[in-house]
Amino acid sequence: MRVDVLKPILADRAIELVTWCSGLATVAAGRRWSLTGDRGGRIEVDSVWIHLAPDQRPARITHFDAYAEAAAGRRVSPRPQLADPPTDAPRSPWPLRASDVDLHGHVNNTVYWQAIEHVLHGAGPEPKRPLRARVDFRDPLDLGDPLELAVTGDEHHLDIGFVVDGRVKAVAAIDDNV
Repeated sequence: MRVDVLKPILADRAIELVTWCSGLATVAAGRRWSLTGDRGGRIEVDSVWIHLAPDQRPARITHFDAYAEAAAGRRVSPRPQLADPPTDAPRSPWPLRASDVDLHGHVNNTVYWQAIEHVLHGAGPEPKRPLRARVDFRDPLDLGDPLELAVTGDEHHLDIGFVVDGRVKAVAAIDDNV
């Protein structure tokens, strides 16, 4: 998932949201969102969603004709693109709560974004500049996982590893160079 905050939505009172299918793959589909504020705020989001079968394993997408036109032949890849954090990166615990669990019994994606916001806040004043945040989801988090955040970087680039028992479950990268 990639979020490009081109102009932060701070003073906007109304926001227009447009979404469409940005690409297809055998077991995944891309989804784009454009958010435009009435006072100039603008955010672009691109994500890849994996289709899961009832057994919670990736499964081939069938009957996707309604979205194929919007995808216009574009392909997406569910493969991770971000590198793991260094093994010696400083770590801190991140608590998981029962309210974080989704319908599949895994911790939902908002937990990752809450952690990113927390790390950004700790890195300095609230960003009022363009930012790009990317998250690669590798393995699901479960409620009982002893999650740690492994954080490296500076005010211009941060890497965050979501680590459980030494295993990287997700990686985030935040840049002020959009």
